[in-house]
Amino acid sequence: MHNVMKSFREVLSNASNILILTGSGISAESGVPTFRGAGGFWRKYQAQSLATPEAFAANPSLVWEFYEYRRQLVSKVKPNKAHEAVAEFQKRKIAEGKNVSIVTQNIDGLHQKAGAQDVLELHGSLYKTRCTKCHNIAINENIPICPALAGKGSPDPNIMSSDIPREELPRCEIEDCGALLRPDIIWFGEQLDENVLQQAFDIIASCDACLVIGTSAIVYPAAMFAPQVARRNVPVAEFNIEETPATGQMQYHFQGPCTTTVTEALAP
Repeated sequence: MHNVMKSFREVLSNASNILILTGSGISAESGVPTFRGAGGFWRKYQAQSLATPEAFAANPSLVWEFYEYRRQLVSKVKPNKAHEAVAEFQKRKIAEGKNVSIVTQNIDGLHQKAGAQDVLELHGSLYKTRCTKCHNIAINENIPICPALAGKGSPDPNIMSSDIPREELPRCEIEDCGALLRPDIIWFGEQLDENVLQQAFDIIASCDACLVIGTSAIVYPAAMFAPQVARRNVPVAEFNIEETPATGQMQYHFQGPCTTTVTEALAP
């Protein structure tokens, strides 16, 4: 393993356009739930069933309670050593005149908290809202996001939805609008923003080294990014707690906690 790590570190030292693609695994070590698999429940709901436009249309109060819980939780966690290593590596390489692009499937903002710059968020952000009428996107880090959601969002399975009236849920502040806001997050059944996707494809087409950190390689379109890079014979390294469906296509695979493997790979 030591020789493999040494080989990859040499690849990184010679690369000038590096892509770092991250998923929920990097934030799980900070205590952010992945909401995948058997533990992916909030109250009695499977989390994925709440992250849909249909769920929001049927019960915006319930969906906003779920996201208020997630905002509260993430606001209390800190970036871990892997987030910090990525941010420090990016800063160091930029100082050398090189480029490090961070593309993430995460919505928690922990890369930015660690000091990373120009993070491309494929799936949106917990700290942004989108108007359901005028489609304005705004940053909102208030907790609670509105008075009616104060103290709401407990994951206790015995708690029922508060059924907060729509007019008391987050509203657009654009003059003459005032419509209902939703989280600016790509939900199941929705397409990624075309501009964001194009930026990702441009990065994929130009990178000469790639790290895939803490992603399951099953959520599309991000799942196809690393294999696309590998098909160009560009070195790709996967960092994950376990093997994924894409592991066989990667030149390098480092198994174990991201806080250990990523920190070693990106150390000066």
